[in-house]
Parts: sequence; structure tokens; C-alpha cells
Amino acid sequence: DVQLQASGGGLVRAGGSLRLSCATSGFAFGKYTIAWFRQAPGKQRQPVSCINKGDSRTFYRDSVKGRFTISNDNAKSTVFLQMDSLTPEDTAVYYCAADPYISVDSTWCPYEFEFRGQGTQVTVSS
Repeated sequence: DVQLQASGGGLVRAGGSLRLSCATSGFAFGKYTIAWFRQAPGKQRQPVSCINKGDSRTFYRDSVKGRFTISNDNAKSTVFLQMDSLTPEDTAVYYCAADPYISVDSTWCPYEFEFRGQGTQVTVSS
């Protein structure tokens, strides 16, 4: 079974940092595109950052460019999201997702992935 487990969320003050981890299992890690999504109360779930299978091309939504960094550790089948200079607008539940058929680039990452794990809450206080 495909398993994705996000962790690393918490409460942080504006300007602070958090590092999210997405531990995966049950699939060939290098053959799946992985994404971080977030969903704030009353808002649509949206892709935040995505990393492409194989070549590791990355996507960032405009609001996080220059502040968030996605990376992967193939040996540990884990994807990270380093989040710096956090603002209250970053408050949301963050999820990781995986899909073997999607390819992303710097300009595009879709809103729907085949597999999604449980989320981790990120709360940024002002």
C-alpha cells in the first residue's frame, strides 16, 4: 500500500521557520512525483510545492517562492519542505501527495494527485 505520513508541523511566530517531512513507503519513490498541499479553513486545497519524479524539477506557488524549499532524500524515501519567513497566511493543514503519472515543472503542478496522506497542522501567529 502507498503510505505517506507528514510530520513537523506546529505553532510558530511570524518570521519563524518549520521543516516538514513526508515519510513514504509502499512504492518506488523515484518514480513518483511528490507534492506538498495545504488547506486553510474555508479555502480550497492548493499545491504549495512539487518535485518531479526522476529529474527533481520543482514547482513553487508564487506566494512561497524564495521562502520555501522542497527537497528529497532518496535513501530514506522522504520529502522535506523547509519553510522560512513564515507569515500568518501560511497557516493551514499541510499534506503530502504522490502520483506516478504526473510530471511537473517550474510553472505547473496540478491540484489532484492519486495518493494523499494525513496532514500536519501549521499555525503561524502574528
